[in-house]
Amino acid sequence: MKKKSATTNIAPRASVNSPSQLLVDIAFERIEQMIITRKLPPGSMISESQLAAEMDMGRTPVREALQRLRQIGFVEMLPRRGTLVAGVDIRQQLELLEVRRALEDLVVRVAALRATPEERENLKRLAQQMTIAAKRGDMEAWIQAGGEIHDAEVRATHNSMLITSMLPIHAQSRRFWYHHIVQNRAYIEGAQLHSKVLTAIADGDGDRAAAAAHGLMQFIERFTRSALDTF
Repeated sequence: MKKKSATTNIAPRASVNSPSQLLVDIAFERIEQMIITRKLPPGSMISESQLAAEMDMGRTPVREALQRLRQIGFVEMLPRRGTLVAGVDIRQQLELLEVRRALEDLVVRVAALRATPEERENLKRLAQQMTIAAKRGDMEAWIQAGGEIHDAEVRATHNSMLITSMLPIHAQSRRFWYHHIVQNRAYIEGAQLHSKVLTAIADGDGDRAAAAAHGLMQFIERFTRSALDTF
């Protein structure tokens, strides 16, 4: 299976128009994926020069990518020590959900109203992609589909403020899920709930999308609390 990280970079892809910016985006996506999949585990120190060598690029795009990752809470910059991979705080996830719950309602309503025909078709495709991954029990494909779904949903709002607000939140959630879904294996239920949201957006039904998003958020909170209980 071909692995490809979902884009959580705040800047829309359409704004990338220079080779140097493209390198930063590539570095961001690859390092983000390393952190999500724990190839760069929490608490480890990151070597800019080593990453640059592994990705066959200069240190400047790596340094800029790490600055972006700092903004979404994936790394910490420590004076005189370097860059540290931040830990995953389960209790912080519950705080994040308080913010996400209200914003998700707005996202799905606006997306249902503004999504283009092409975006609606893509959302349906992504729903099928996550469902297939769930049936196979393929965690990495499931997480990948979730990242693409979140990215597609927020971009379908065509609201730069929502994009700026939601993509870092989704990135943190995806990192949490990658670690804990192995223990819970709630693939099928999660895929079904996501599918309800996506279908409603694709149909242009904002009220139904919001109701489905509410159900999804209840599931996510239940999942998060179960992880907290076993922590």
